Amino acid sequence: MALGFGKRKYSTVQVRKRDVPNGLWEKCPGCSDIIYVKELVDNMQVCPKCDYHFMLGRQERIDMVADEGTFVEWDASLESADPLSFTGKESYVAKLEANQKKTGYKDAVTSGAAEMNGRPIGLSVMDFKFLGASMGSVVGEKITRQIERCTAEKRPCIIVCASGGARMYEGLFSLMQMAKTSAALARHAKAGLPYIPVLTHPTMAGVMASYATLGDVIVAEPGALIGFAGPRVIKETTQQDLPEGFQRAEFLEKHGLIDMVVPRGELKERLSLVLDYMMDN
Repeated sequence: MALGFGKRKYSTVQVRKRDVPNGLWEKCPGCSDIIYVKELVDNMQVCPKCDYHFMLGRQERIDMVADEGTFVEWDASLESADPLSFTGKESYVAKLEANQKKTGYKDAVTSGAAEMNGRPIGLSVMDFKFLGASMGSVVGEKITRQIERCTAEKRPCIIVCASGGARMYEGLFSLMQMAKTSAALARHAKAGLPYIPVLTHPTMAGVMASYATLGDVIVAEPGALIGFAGPRVIKETTQQDLPEGFQRAEFLEKHGLIDMVVPRGELKERLSLVLDYMMDN
């Protein structure tokens, strides 16, 4: 193609965009900067520019908290049933199978024994990628068994929480997990053993209303959304504007709901320090 201006002609040159492989770059939701993925991985999925904390996979969280090679999984074979024979656009069974294939895990939480700076602990990690880390009967059962084993073995208990709430596909069976996990934590506390929940983005609804906020010391990651109902629902119900930063970790720390906001890179040492204070008498 040629463009004519008077007697002269100029050729237009089309520059072909160089193909860039997918998965090399990530846009930060906090500062909108483009980050090299390897740099994110090396920085524990924290933006080096604005400290925005990306979601982290369960194995990455286990590696971050537990000493290398010490994590031993408990109850890995537990798998959800379909007590209500739930059907909709897609059946509950189909959703479970799809999420199991996507994540490589049976359900939304991994529990086990580990050591943290040489101290024996019980550790559970919830994974938002599996059905929004919703709390069904398997999640509640695995959490409860972990707490009970920690009580029997005199271990401190740490649960890394992330959840959208109860799993609606299981109805009342899901809601019962709130009472079950809370009762196990009451017995753990009666035995004089520490429990520390670590609240990550997001921790909501039934999990928030049960074991996520029953800790001796409640820790949260920076910027995590934490609450029972979402901000939009609360605003529509109360017909009032919400304060800036409402339901974010920093706001909740300032108002006394949680005890400390800890950046990801400092989490292991801070948890160890708290357990040293609570257990080494």
